[in-house]
Amino acid sequence: MADRPIASLGNKTPLMAANTPHIDALCAKSRTGRLITVPADMSPGSAVANLGVLGYDVHKVFEGRGVLEAASMGVELKDGDLALRCNLICIENDEIKNHSAGHISNEEAHQLIDLLNEKLGDENVSFYKGVSYRHLLVLKNGDKHLDCTPPHDVPGTPFKNVLIKPQNEKGRLTADFLNDLILKSREIMPQHPVNQKRMREGKDPANAIWPWSPGYKPRMKTLQELYGIHGAVISAVDLVYGIGVYAGMDIIKVDGATGLYNTNYEGKAKAAVDALQNHDFVYLHIEASDEAGHEGNAELKTKTIEYLDARVVKFVLQETAKMDDDVAIAILPDHPTPCEIRTHTHDPVPFLIYHPDEEPDDVAEYNENSVKDGYFGVLKGDEFMKALINR
Repeated sequence: MADRPIASLGNKTPLMAANTPHIDALCAKSRTGRLITVPADMSPGSAVANLGVLGYDVHKVFEGRGVLEAASMGVELKDGDLALRCNLICIENDEIKNHSAGHISNEEAHQLIDLLNEKLGDENVSFYKGVSYRHLLVLKNGDKHLDCTPPHDVPGTPFKNVLIKPQNEKGRLTADFLNDLILKSREIMPQHPVNQKRMREGKDPANAIWPWSPGYKPRMKTLQELYGIHGAVISAVDLVYGIGVYAGMDIIKVDGATGLYNTNYEGKAKAAVDALQNHDFVYLHIEASDEAGHEGNAELKTKTIEYLDARVVKFVLQETAKMDDDVAIAILPDHPTPCEIRTHTHDPVPFLIYHPDEEPDDVAEYNENSVKDGYFGVLKGDEFMKALINR
């Protein structure tokens, strides 16, 4: 939800423009600061950023989004298996129109994944069904030394300009193979009844695949090993669940969780409060503001922040106040997604940490600028997590 000033919002960010009385009330009782979630030498993707929030050394543990999404799907990777996120995208006039095929539905997408397995899959190539446009591709004995462009970074770009490139000679065969899969997908996908129907209805077709973020099975410690806590994770995003699997957290799924503005805010809030009954730590991840940022829709992004305040934070504050045990609460984005550029940045994210027994700082409103005067200053590495759990 972090952003940069936007002219249409009176040179405010969506977080500044949004009506967030419950977040601001919590902020006035909290200590605040900024957190560097992504090192300067790494791409500011959601996987790196969420690992960074949880205090992991991302240089050591990050192996790409694909492996995390594989874990969330229950796909067990073997030695030598290369996992990649596989988007269903829309290409128009040989340019990437969007990274999501118009936010295609699960039902439509799953039919297309079946088609891809039938036409392009074999003993070495497998497509796995995910959520909406977000799916998984696994290659046996693939090489991870690839330069892959996330499709949400390049809307409006000729797709041939951002095809996969090898980082060295070891990756050349895999890069050529994956690019061939992309071209073949463009031949077979537009003719499928799902896409024919979408085009008749004026919707964007899912007329190509886009593999990216390659890696092998990661090796990382659990939160129990790192901090001595038993955690749970709630999300609508496979990669966040995959982080949860490797972090040893219990996976909690909520009906109606979409990852978009129309997600089941109330259901996720209730699931988080319920999970506190038998977990030390709950990681509640809500994707809606990120997707609005990728769409460049400042008005929608502002609305998603107001939904977060009124439909999640209000309930969490009310319910945790009734609990016998003290509950610490933190609010922060994993990374900024500025509407103006429609992709992620490395900017430090604003955060608040509320501990009932700690003196707050003087920051009374939660936004990108106000927290610069906060108690914590700028944190990095595992400093945020240690501050949250009071270690």
